[in-house]
Amino acid sequence: MRKAEIKRKTAETDICLTIDLDGSGVSHVDTGCGFLNHMLTLFAKHGRFDLDVTCHGDTDVDDHHTVEDIGIALGDAFAQALGEKRGIVRYGDITLPMDEALILAAVDISGRPCLCYGLEIPTEKVGTFDTELTEEFYQGLTRRAGLTLHIRQLAGTNSHHIIEGTFKAVARALRAAVAIDAAYADEIPSTKGVL
Repeated sequence: MRKAEIKRKTAETDICLTIDLDGSGVSHVDTGCGFLNHMLTLFAKHGRFDLDVTCHGDTDVDDHHTVEDIGIALGDAFAQALGEKRGIVRYGDITLPMDEALILAAVDISGRPCLCYGLEIPTEKVGTFDTELTEEFYQGLTRRAGLTLHIRQLAGTNSHHIIEGTFKAVARALRAAVAIDAAYADEIPSTKGVL
């Protein structure tokens, strides 16, 4: 079973996160940050990952530590659930429309963390959410999961649609990448024999 449970406690956040990569998209999310709750719910639904996240963070200061640390915990959960990465497809990509926004996401579960972030979010906030934290979330995710992740905004001027489209696109690209390839079910998808 490709599941993981991560507990991460720092002076700034206390996180409990569980994921089932072979789920159906069921989620229970309580981060203390309403916009992030919504984005993670979309992420779970579109990736068909069962996701349970609770976070008690210093959101009275701002949402930075909460968003970054949840990205880290989610990355740790992917790494733990994938283990040796035996049998996975490894690569996934999608070009996803979200109303007027058009987002490209491409992932390689390579073991080499690299985020190529190409979003131009026009506003500093969506509601109370600092839009610059979107990149912080993906930095934490890619570093800890060992992903090469390319995110590109091909069109769009609505900040909410750009960010929402990104969470959906990354989830769908990851869903494709973590899928089991029956033809290679007992192999690690690398000529090196390790990812």
